Amino acid sequence: MIGGLLVGFAASPWIRAALRYGAIVLAMILFLLALRRSGERAGRVAERLETAEKANDVQRQMLKAAARRLRDRDELAERRRDGRF
Repeated sequence: MIGGLLVGFAASPWIRAALRYGAIVLAMILFLLALRRSGERAGRVAERLETAEKANDVQRQMLKAAARRLRDRDELAERRRDGRF
């Protein structure tokens, strides 16, 4: 009985055209959903990259500050004598 209905649907040109257009619309919807998901993923990756760049910038500033720090008490005394402190 189900086979007879399917054969009847396939024999009608209007039903075949509707099924063809339905398949095209379904493919377009699936494509748009995949495109949206890809865009969301790219957005998350960009956000993660921006966060990593900020963290690297802070770390670089900390390393520069550590490179300029005083090494020992003698250097501190010398700087104070020179008035550079």
